[in-house]
Amino acid sequence: MQLGSESLAERERSILEVERAWWLSHRSKEEAIRAELGISPSTYYRLLHDVIDRPAAFQHDPLVVLRARRARSARRRARYQGKTVSSPPH
Repeated sequence: MQLGSESLAERERSILEVERAWWLSHRSKEEAIRAELGISPSTYYRLLHDVIDRPAAFQHDPLVVLRARRARSARRRARYQGKTVSSPPH
């Protein structure tokens, strides 16, 4: 990380970690969110969408950030077009 750049808080790093690894668990994503972070899925997604827009998040885990941004864009496009986007299997 470069000097003077912003860094991620522990909670933000934890959010990216859940996003990276939830599918490796035997739990659903919602269960993983509650178990790992102790927050509701709606709060998780609000925080995730804030985090993935930060340059520090991209520096920390570019693959997860790009994947989350693509998924968000696909959902937005689908809403605009009046379609639904299926989520990955749990």
